Amino acid sequence: MKHSLPFARALGLVWRSSPGWTMASVFLMLVQGALPLAALYLIKLVVDAAAAGLAAPDRGIAFERVALLIGLAGAVALLAALLRSIAGLVSEAQAHEVTDYMRDILHAKSIEVDLAYYENPQYHDTLHRAQQEAPFRPTRIVNGLVQVFQSGISLVAVVSLLLFSLHWGFVVILALAPIPGVLLRLKFANEMYRWQRLRTSTERRVQYYDWLLTVSYYVKEVRLFNLGSLFMRRVSDLRRQLRQEKLKIATRRSIAEMVTQAGATIAIFGSFAFIAYRTVQGTVSLGDLVMFYQAFQRGQEFLREMLSGLAGLYENNLFLSNLYEFLALKSKVTEPSHPQPVARPMQTGIVFDNVSFQYPTGSRKVLEGINLTIRPREIVALVGENGAGKTTLVKLFCRLYDPTSGRITIDGCDLGRFKTAELRREISVIFQDYVHYQTTARENIWFGNIDLPPNHRRILSSARDAGAHDVISCLPHGYETVLGNLFEEGKELSIGEWQKIALARAFLRDSQVIVLDEPTSALDAKAEYEVFKKFRQLAKGRAAIIISHRLSTVKMADCIYVLQDGRIIESGTHDELVRRGATYAYLFETQAQNYR
Repeated sequence: MKHSLPFARALGLVWRSSPGWTMASVFLMLVQGALPLAALYLIKLVVDAAAAGLAAPDRGIAFERVALLIGLAGAVALLAALLRSIAGLVSEAQAHEVTDYMRDILHAKSIEVDLAYYENPQYHDTLHRAQQEAPFRPTRIVNGLVQVFQSGISLVAVVSLLLFSLHWGFVVILALAPIPGVLLRLKFANEMYRWQRLRTSTERRVQYYDWLLTVSYYVKEVRLFNLGSLFMRRVSDLRRQLRQEKLKIATRRSIAEMVTQAGATIAIFGSFAFIAYRTVQGTVSLGDLVMFYQAFQRGQEFLREMLSGLAGLYENNLFLSNLYEFLALKSKVTEPSHPQPVARPMQTGIVFDNVSFQYPTGSRKVLEGINLTIRPREIVALVGENGAGKTTLVKLFCRLYDPTSGRITIDGCDLGRFKTAELRREISVIFQDYVHYQTTARENIWFGNIDLPPNHRRILSSARDAGAHDVISCLPHGYETVLGNLFEEGKELSIGEWQKIALARAFLRDSQVIVLDEPTSALDAKAEYEVFKKFRQLAKGRAAIIISHRLSTVKMADCIYVLQDGRIIESGTHDELVRRGATYAYLFETQAQNYR
C-alpha cells in the first residue's frame, strides 16, 4: 500500500474544516518566524553597549542606552509571548474544528458503505485505524507545516548572520548535526506504523472486552455467569502484550536518540569553544560572542525543529493513510447512472427470479434458485428453521446486498435501476434485532418516517395500531419520556413493550411494502392476537412479508413459502399446505400439540 501520500490532501481537509483559523495560523507563523532574529540582534547590542559603558566617561548616559536596548528586547520578548499565547488559542480552536469535521467524514462514510463491510473483520480493522488517526493527524500535519515554515524563516536569518559574520564551516556543522536524529525518527515511525497495522485486531479485541465489562446490554449475563474476572484477566493480558511490545520499540528509540543528541551537543560546545577563542584573540567583540553563541545554538534548534517537523509530517501522513484507506472503500451496492422511478402504486408486484446469494465472506450459498412473487396488496409469509435464509431474502429485497445471481424486480424493473433511498422509502421493515433508540417515545416512532413533522398525529395512531399507546400513556411524561436507562430520567421498557414501539415505527412509514421479521416474538399470546387482528386492516393497500416461527401467526397469509437450506421447498395457503401433509404440516402440527 502507498504510504507517503502528498500533504495536499491533508491540508485540504484542514482548510475545508476551518479556513479562518488556518489563515490566522499562517499569519502568526510568519510574524513569529521573524522575531528570533530581532531578539538576537538586540542582545548583541545590549552586551556591546554594556561593555562600552565600562570605558565611557559618563556611565549614566551609557546606562540609558543600555536600558533603552533592554526595554526594546523586553518588548520583543513580550510580543513573542503574546503571539505564543494567541497561537496556542488558534491551534486549539482549529484542532476542535478539524476533529469535529473528521468525525463527520467518518460518520458519512460509515453510513455510505454496504452492510457487507460490517460483516467483514478486515473492515472493522480499517475503521478502527481510521477512527484512531483521523481526529488529530490532519491538525498535526498543519501544525507541523507551521513549525517547518516558522523554523525555516528563523533559520534563514540565523544562517545569513553566520555566513556573513563567521566561517562557512559553522553552517555545515549546523546543518549536519541534527540529521542523524531525524533519520532515526523516520525509521521508528515506519516501525511503529507496521506494528500498529499488525496489532489492530488485538486492540479491537481489547475494546470488545471493554464493552462486555461496561455496556448495559451485557450486564446481566456477565454477572449471572460470573464472567467479570475472566474478561478483566483477558483485557489485562492483551494490554500487557501491547504495552510490552510498544515499550520495546520506545526503548530502542530512546537509546538511539541519546547517541544522536550527544553528537549534536558536542558540535554546539565545540563551536562555542572556537568562538570564545576568537573573542580572546580580539577578533570578535564580547557582544558578538554572546550573539554568535546564541545564534548557533538557536540555529541548530531551528534546524532541528524544521527537520523534526518534516519527519513529523512524514509520520503523520503515514498514519493518516489509514484514513485514506477507509475513505477509499467502494460500495458494492452501486447507484444507477440513470435511475428509474419506483412505480407508485405497484401494478404487477415483486418478483424474485431465480435468485441465489452467497455472503462475500461465506463459503456456501445462503439462497439458491429462489423464485417467488408478491403481488400488490398480498400478504406473504416466509417460514422455516433458523438459517434457512428468510432474513437474507428480505435483506436482498431492501437492497442491503445484491444477489449473486438472478434478479429481483418491481413491476418488471430490476431493483438495481432504482435509487436505493427511493426504493427503501417504499419499504417499512422491523427486523428481529430492531433497535432500542434511547430517545423519547415520540421520536422512537417518528424515526419510522422522518419526512413527517415530529408531532404529527399519525404517530399516535401508529402507536394505537401497534398496541404501544397504552404503554406510552403510563410513562412519566407520556410521549416525551426518554426510553431506556442510558440517560437521566430514562424509563426502561420490557422486551415486549420495546417490540410494540418498534411495530409502531414500522406502521408509521408510508410505504407500499411492509416487512415484519418475527414481529411478535416478544409479545404474549393476547397482545399477539390483538396485533394480527388489526394487521389485515393496517396492511390494506400494501404488500406484506411476514417472517415468523409461530405458525399460528402466518395462517392469515395469502401465500406461505417454506424455506429449507436456502431453497423454497413448499408454497401455498395454510389450508393447502396442511392438506399436503409435508414439511409445513409437520411443523404446524408439532407446534399445535404444545397448545393442546
